[in-house]
Amino acid sequence: MMFLLARHISKIFSLLFVVALLLLGASCDGLWKKEKENKAIARVGDVYLYEEDIAPLITDIMSKEDSASVVSNFINTWASKQLLLSKSKINLPVDKLAEFDKLVDDYRIDLYTRAYKEALVQQALDTTVNEEELYAFYENEKENFKLQEKLLMIRFVELPPQFLKKDAVADRLRRFNKRDKAYLDSVSVQFRKLNLNDSVWVKVSRVVKEIPPLSLENEDQYLKKSQFFEIQDSLGVYLGKVIDVLNVNDVAPLPFIRPTIRQVLLNRRRLDYMRKLETEIIDEAVKEKEFEIYEQDE
Repeated sequence: MMFLLARHISKIFSLLFVVALLLLGASCDGLWKKEKENKAIARVGDVYLYEEDIAPLITDIMSKEDSASVVSNFINTWASKQLLLSKSKINLPVDKLAEFDKLVDDYRIDLYTRAYKEALVQQALDTTVNEEELYAFYENEKENFKLQEKLLMIRFVELPPQFLKKDAVADRLRRFNKRDKAYLDSVSVQFRKLNLNDSVWVKVSRVVKEIPPLSLENEDQYLKKSQFFEIQDSLGVYLGKVIDVLNVNDVAPLPFIRPTIRQVLLNRRRLDYMRKLETEIIDEAVKEKEFEIYEQDE
């Protein structure tokens, strides 16, 4: 861990060294010219607004009138904020100002430290989660993965109302052997919808959305385990074969919640890494005499 920290700090110093060389390599005339070009365009008390502050607001596609309007609005908004800030420092109670300053400092520290820790995490955290870890977590926590919605394994097709070979498609969708799959694939361009992947769990709400004649009120009539159904409306004919069903409060199958478990494990690993990082930073600082706690007089 400390090797990673040292390497990261080394990269930062290397970058600063390169920047320093570039600055030293610039001509004095160039530096003074840049300073002169930083022209002030507005002032509120001792605070100035410069041309470079508004440069990002202007684009090549803007007309002169639009540019002037954008700049004017920005200057007025900036001035209003600066004036209000100045007034607030005069009129707000001292203790309230101190409270706000502390909040600002805390936020600034939190922003920097969080960004730094996230950068270290991105460099060092192993994001590989193997099947053994997933399965062990699932077995230990499966009672916490109760379904809130019915799940189905299903294959179905939607045919145009006047489809001539509906019975042939229905027979093959029921039986679904190797030759049946090949046949369905060969005529699938004539289907309006198609789902032949019956080994994946899907939510019943998704199935109801794909098959308009179904609803959450009548799905129990059609979506039973091992049931074949045929439903028709003015838009088409819907043929389906339900392979398996899991009901509300059943334990969710591992394949269905695998992404969730993986994210939980990664979050735990990330938190553990953060705690270890903070501990090692403090230990290293104590070792190098950069951090110490003084005894308090009783």
